[in-house]
Amino acid sequence: MMNVLAFLVAVASALVAAPFWQIQASGTQERLRAVSAVSDRVAWASGNKGTVLRTTNGGASWMRLIVPGTDDLDFRDVEAFDAYIAYVLSIGPGNRSRIYKTTDGGTSWKLQFTNDDPKGFYDAIAFWDEKHGVAVGDPVDGRFAVIRTSDGGTTWSPVPQDSRPQALPGDGMFAASGTCLVVQGRSNAWIGTGGGARARILRSTDQGASWSEADTPIAAGAPSAGIFSIAFDDGLKGVTVGGDYRKEQEPSDNLARTTDGGKTWSRIAATRLRAFRSGVVFVPGSSGNRLIVVGPSGTDLSVDGGATWSSLGDVGFHAVGIERGGRTAWAVGDQGRIGKLTI
Repeated sequence: MMNVLAFLVAVASALVAAPFWQIQASGTQERLRAVSAVSDRVAWASGNKGTVLRTTNGGASWMRLIVPGTDDLDFRDVEAFDAYIAYVLSIGPGNRSRIYKTTDGGTSWKLQFTNDDPKGFYDAIAFWDEKHGVAVGDPVDGRFAVIRTSDGGTTWSPVPQDSRPQALPGDGMFAASGTCLVVQGRSNAWIGTGGGARARILRSTDQGASWSEADTPIAAGAPSAGIFSIAFDDGLKGVTVGGDYRKEQEPSDNLARTTDGGKTWSRIAATRLRAFRSGVVFVPGSSGNRLIVVGPSGTDLSVDGGATWSSLGDVGFHAVGIERGGRTAWAVGDQGRIGKLTI
């Protein structure tokens, strides 16, 4: 009898502890590709057809924000600092790659950067603080594009050609979730590559002024395969996820981790995620043990640093973000889907 009681108590505890996605009313049917979680009340999201959304009440309602003249742009990254200050990056060849900033909660926007290289294609943007940020793009003339700001985006300056990361044949980045580029601390940055013969992590410790590279065991060798998302818990512990988006149901080599700041990457024993994944975050305050991954075929949770995973369901998302307090995560996906996870 006591064994049965203990079992029932354990099951009940697990059910109470297991988080679940609450689908929110976004007010749009557009595909959402990026999310920035500021707090348990404030979050921003962005996607195609110039879509930018913001909530200031924990997702009870989402407001569509208008960036004038961008109805045909695809905002694949959004980086927000609070309810008022945010940046969005649009992707595409030539002058379709742009950076806009708002300081009044989306009432008005300033165009800060337009790519003037017809061969250029920007993929992601990230900030160490309100003044210092970096944006990266696919290779031009054999090297990845890198621009930086130290004045809150008033000016964006390209890193000299010889200091930019070198590309492999077919190399690029996947602008799938805004997290093929991540930053940490005051000066660390990492880029994940795909489409080439090897899926690599490009690493900078000086705010993008110079870069080194490291191979990963993530699936590569096809234009649709490689690294899609990176997350770091601190300056040393990191995880990257990906796979082949054309084989999104297959559990290929789609998970790797580092414990030395990205100098080396390895598989986590024989662990694979159950399918292609495009977004990953560490839960702040979990000492690097709790991770959430998302993809178009579902989401998963780890409580042991990625060694084992449990399903959070089969609802698909493209990107995930978690606020600094570690209490609330948001994920976004197709047809305006927004999910909220209370941890």
